Order: sequence, then structure tokens, then C-alpha cells
Amino acid sequence: MRENPSAAADRASLRARINTLQPHTARIWNYWLGGGDYYEVDRVAGDRIRELHPAIGDYARADRQFLGRAVRHLVVEAGIRQFLDIGTGLPTADNTHEVAQRLAPDARIVYVDNDPLVLAHARALLTSSPEGRTDHLDEDLRNPEAILERAAATLDLSRPVGLLLLSVVIFLGDDEEAYGVVRRLLDALPPGSHLVLSHTVTSPAMPDVDRAVRFWNEHGTPPLTQRSPEAVARFFDGLELLDPGVVSCSRWRPEDPGSAEVALYGGVGRKR
Repeated sequence: MRENPSAAADRASLRARINTLQPHTARIWNYWLGGGDYYEVDRVAGDRIRELHPAIGDYARADRQFLGRAVRHLVVEAGIRQFLDIGTGLPTADNTHEVAQRLAPDARIVYVDNDPLVLAHARALLTSSPEGRTDHLDEDLRNPEAILERAAATLDLSRPVGLLLLSVVIFLGDDEEAYGVVRRLLDALPPGSHLVLSHTVTSPAMPDVDRAVRFWNEHGTPPLTQRSPEAVARFFDGLELLDPGVVSCSRWRPEDPGSAEVALYGGVGRKR
């Protein structure tokens, strides 16, 4: 069967956008999670960051496990059947649609990212159950109206949506822009929608986190911003914040109550 020329051109365009000479967060995150979708430059940078902060790999695992627990809660307890996952990252085990559609096969998921390697893999690997639907958008978090307009082709935005912003708002360095973007997304969603958000935090108890972030911002792309736990909690202003509030991702309703704290905080809030 001859390949669709537009699909081939799309893949070629994505490949042309991939920078293999500079480490990238999505690829390093994949490396720390034990995946294989990274380049040597990412491995070197990832190892150097791990030297500065040996527990950094725990952050990636804690974030992924937090995603799974939050999505399961939204499907089972809140009855959510639609998810808008912005800043998807490279596919790995237990992606949003896999967790959701195991419990609700008719769930619909829209993934959003603007990293070309993420998009290339997502379109190949993030497929849907027969009853549900999965879509992938090449968009930037800074363009919430464009995201919402395009997501509406798959999601019914008059019904509750699970909005997932996991370790992505860290790439918005300006506070006014960061809080504004999240608010504009939430304002467009109906009552009963939920925000799931995680964010790297400053931690006086873990000064090596700051060193690792400085190293990344000097050598990698895109640069990231740390915020205090209180500043992360501000993203949930006006929402009903679910217990246990904004906490270390490893301690948000964990299967293991003894999980070590990580300087990556997250929470889940419900729009009234």
C-alpha cells in the first residue's frame, strides 16, 4: 500500500524540527523513566543532573504515578470521561488514555504538545480503544484559545473535562502569563471539570534541586521555573481543592504511605 503523501510530509516536517544537539526535557524525562526515546546529548545531561541531585529520577516516577492516581480518581469518583492533557511528553507506561480507557472504554482524550519528537511518537503509539477516541494536537500551552478550539473537535466542552497540566507550567517563567493561561483554560470549561497540575518547587531542605535546575537552564531547552508550594497552590484559586491539597506528588493519595517526598508538588481541584 502506498503511503499517504501528506502523512509522509508531516513526519518529515516533524523530523526536521528535532534538535539532536541540545538536551531536551521530554527526552531526558523519558531517559529517567527507563525509556529509549532520547539521544546521547540527553543521556549525558540527564546523568549530570542526577549527579547534582541523585533523587531526580524519583521525580519522573512520582509524576507518572500521580497522573495515574489522579486519572483513576476522576474516572471512578468524579465520572469524568473527557481529558485534555497538555504537555504530554513522550509516551511511556500508563499514559492518560490507557488509565482512563481501562476503566471507561468510551473515554475521550486529547493530547497537546509542541515537541516534534513527542508528536511523532504520539501519533504512532497513543491509540484509542474502539469505544473511545484519542487525538493529538501540535500546539503551545501559551495559546489556550487555539487549544480549546481544536480540542472541541474531539471533546464536548459543555460537559466536564479533566484538564491535565503535569510538569508543563514550569516552562512559563512569567507569573502573570502562567496564572493567566491556566485561568483562561479553566474559564472555558464547565462546572464539574477538574484541574490536575504538578510543578517543581523550591525546597530549602533540598538545595541540590536548585543546583540541578541552574545546570538545566544553562545547558538545556526549554528553561524551567521553580515556584514555592504556596505559589503552586495559587493555580487552584477558586477551585474546590481535593484532599490532601497541594503536596509532594509522591504523597497525593499514595498506595505506599511511606513514599519519600520529592520537590515536585501536585494537586487536584474541582471547578464548582
